[in-house]
Amino acid sequence: MNRELFDLLSPDRFAQVEAQTVLPGRSGKPAPIPGDLHLQLADALAAQGITQLWTHQAECWQTFKQNAHFMVTTGTASGKSLCFNLPVLDGLLRAPHARAIYLYPTKALAQDQLRRLRLLAGRQVEIATYDGDTPTAARSTARQKARVLLTNPDMIHLSLLPHHERWDDFWFNLQYVVIDEAHTYRGVFGSNVANVLRRLRRVASFYGAEPRFILASATIRNAREHAEHLTGLEVAHISGDGAPLGARKVVFWQPPLVEDKLNLRRSANNEAADLLAELIRGGIRSICFTKSRRSAELIYQQTVDRLKETDPRLAEQVSPYRAGYTPEQRRGIETLLFGGQLLAVVSTSALELGIDIGALDAAITVGYPGTMASLWQQWGRAGRGKGESLAIFVAGNDALEQFFVKHPGELLGREVEAATVDFANPYIHLRHLAAAAFEGPLMADDRRFFGPQLLEAAERGAAEGLLHHKSGAWFSADTVFPAGKIGLRSTAGEQYTIVEEGTGDIVGTEGSETAFSALHPGAVYLHMGDTYLVTELDLENHVALVRPFRDTYHTLPRRETDTRIISEHLQASHGPLSLHLGEIAVSTQVVAFQKKRAGSDEVLGTEELDLPMRQFVTEALWFTIPPELFPSQEDLLRLPGAIHAVEHALIALLPLFAMCDRWDIGGLSTPVHSQTEQPTIFVYDGHAGGVGISRQGFERFPEWARDARDLVRDCPCESGCPSCIQSPKCGNWNEPLDKHFGLRLLEAMQ
Repeated sequence: MNRELFDLLSPDRFAQVEAQTVLPGRSGKPAPIPGDLHLQLADALAAQGITQLWTHQAECWQTFKQNAHFMVTTGTASGKSLCFNLPVLDGLLRAPHARAIYLYPTKALAQDQLRRLRLLAGRQVEIATYDGDTPTAARSTARQKARVLLTNPDMIHLSLLPHHERWDDFWFNLQYVVIDEAHTYRGVFGSNVANVLRRLRRVASFYGAEPRFILASATIRNAREHAEHLTGLEVAHISGDGAPLGARKVVFWQPPLVEDKLNLRRSANNEAADLLAELIRGGIRSICFTKSRRSAELIYQQTVDRLKETDPRLAEQVSPYRAGYTPEQRRGIETLLFGGQLLAVVSTSALELGIDIGALDAAITVGYPGTMASLWQQWGRAGRGKGESLAIFVAGNDALEQFFVKHPGELLGREVEAATVDFANPYIHLRHLAAAAFEGPLMADDRRFFGPQLLEAAERGAAEGLLHHKSGAWFSADTVFPAGKIGLRSTAGEQYTIVEEGTGDIVGTEGSETAFSALHPGAVYLHMGDTYLVTELDLENHVALVRPFRDTYHTLPRRETDTRIISEHLQASHGPLSLHLGEIAVSTQVVAFQKKRAGSDEVLGTEELDLPMRQFVTEALWFTIPPELFPSQEDLLRLPGAIHAVEHALIALLPLFAMCDRWDIGGLSTPVHSQTEQPTIFVYDGHAGGVGISRQGFERFPEWARDARDLVRDCPCESGCPSCIQSPKCGNWNEPLDKHFGLRLLEAMQ
């Protein structure tokens, strides 16, 4: 064990070390190179010094030989790329006209895989990337010559499928589809991608092709189910990780309090900069992960400033890494890091996935990255293979982060989340059916791709004007380009385009379901770490005008929300509660916004807004609270603050059970709901139609409620703070909140 590395961050030296533990390593389980592997591949492996496989790689080979679709889920640096590269390249080398599609969620991953594939395939197999950065001439070459196409779901959705006749030879010979980092396709994005993959299978069938699907993913709770929901196919699951793993010391880092009464702590970014500088001075090769571009640049600059004070030469061996850099800049940083010329890099999640950046000693995660899968992916970037490593979690004031730092066992022993996908979400599915009908008329036989409810869905599509029926087939009512109207990251049909004043540059897009909250006039809008002020929201043309913003306040919208229960699917009891899962209609209107000074509770002003009401139907869980839990008149007066506190605590922790973000979830607590006639708390999917988030809460309610109780109980604040019951997305500006009565209700719910 590397004592020098593991003893570097000890509680004796740093009071911020709240907890620490060492996770033991394991030896690898080797398996022989398959005897029936194509000779060229066997030689290429030998040239790279690979003389054996790991057992999970060998199992993937055997599963492939049985003609099965499969998904492999193993840890970071376990060699997942060989699990799909060996069988696919073997097939391509044996069938000179066969083609393959590799789908990646990021351009950087595709570029990294391009290098690996060329090492294995040599010049025998033409490989090309096809994404938004690909020049026009290179796109034409890729279409005509590429036997392996490295691309992403957006290009499949917007280019290959609507214009499939241009790719006829490619589709005719398509034999393999590889989907790497499959856990990233979840929620709304995953539900859209699931429809894209069904359209892909259908278009391939026009040309007589039925490609084999191979998926690779970080470990998730429902791997086989997720793969089958994505593809619509029966998929085998391979999970036994045979790769070696070095010991890992995990450190939970708690920033010191700067305001006792409000339970506010020193900035996690400042703490991370101090920590990274300390590691660099100790010669520890490190990566520091942040949640935004702005944080990455800030921590980088602060780290450099600290190093310049003691050793200016070290300051030159640190670099930031984030989206927004040119591909050449990113490749340059990756090369320097891989080659050891850089001691440390500060990165957004852009380096979280499987890009090979060499052997690092330490990985710092600043704030919870959103899912357990992402956290383990980030920590796995250090100590690849047998190497020992440090993994450091720096907590902020966020409720979930404080829950973990106070209950480290809950993080280290927790099962990873389930990935939620609902391809049949009507707000997503119907528009993809219109896109599919544009690609070729929908027939009854297409139920093998779109499920047994296809004809009923097509009827709904016709009622909405998306499809029309003629001679036993369904045609797109849009003769132009229906796929172009579908954003893969939203359930809403219409996207708001964010345009910078003066330059006319497009900053990004926002789905209409969140546009009024995020892009109302006067809103401070954060996009990829850059801050803008919204000057105008054009409701008719769906455009938000923004300008760069450098003031020291942020904005909080105020929303008025109402819910109406439409139907109930499931019911259960939990202690004194009556628990329900079903469909609800949500009406919400942004009526005002508040300006708040950054880093404090100081309110600088409030302005009213006049925006339309938004209404949508979604899936929700709700529960009623019986009167015996609040017997006195004082209890009744405190009830609104108590149930509001319980709602916030539950929403803060739901991402532990479903792979989602807090911003994907909505909630409402009311002392008397018009339909239940009792105090009721609703937690619902924040996207129209729902994608299974609240269903996870219903199925795991006992654990969820227990964790919410522990979160509130163990927070040292007096009356509620961002570490327990205050929410950054509350539409009522965190009023009213009653921590003590809320805790009493949570304890009574157990």
